Amino acid sequence: MIRAVIFDMDGTLIDTEKYFRIFWPKALAAFGFHMTDEQALAMRSLGRPFAIQQLKDWFGEELDYAAVRRKRKELMEPWLDREGIQVKPGALELLKALRERHIPAAVATATDVERTEKCLKAVGLYDYFDLLISAVMVREGKPAPDIYRYACGQLHLKPEECLAVEDSPNGVQSACRAGCQVVMVPDQTEPDEQLRQCLYARVDSLADIAALLPLER
Repeated sequence: MIRAVIFDMDGTLIDTEKYFRIFWPKALAAFGFHMTDEQALAMRSLGRPFAIQQLKDWFGEELDYAAVRRKRKELMEPWLDREGIQVKPGALELLKALRERHIPAAVATATDVERTEKCLKAVGLYDYFDLLISAVMVREGKPAPDIYRYACGQLHLKPEECLAVEDSPNGVQSACRAGCQVVMVPDQTEPDEQLRQCLYARVDSLADIAALLPLER
């Protein structure tokens, strides 16, 4: 039985992955590198140290990851502050349903804690979560299983008792490797056949997930 739900944030709860897709290439261009759209998509939910190594594999060991990341934030954060962050369809309804059924909700994100809190508060979702887990709390980020294993431990539950909700391949792989049941709500790309083997379900919207959960605790 599902006893808790663990959500990715960017691309799953809030509609921000499309901006990472825009601003990673812009940040790299400022340092003289050309990132393709395919490469930008591959960065979704990719945690450290994997993101660092991936960029170095593409652009060379001389790439200064910290400087590029700072540039990406410098470009992207004012845009988000100006344009606002949109909640993904069904997010609030699902979180309300979890609260009504007394099912704990957690976040497991590649984003740092400060930005996670800022984003969730900005869209009015912060108070619905019992636990916020950032990749900075574990040794390896997504697609390694560390973050989901840690989240399950903090919830005092076995991974198979937790439903992980993800939008990207790296996130799905992380949750699957941890032993969670995984639901994918595709954000920018559909799961391929290999990724589908990891899924408990693929749904169109977060609103569809309530039907997969127990009616009461």
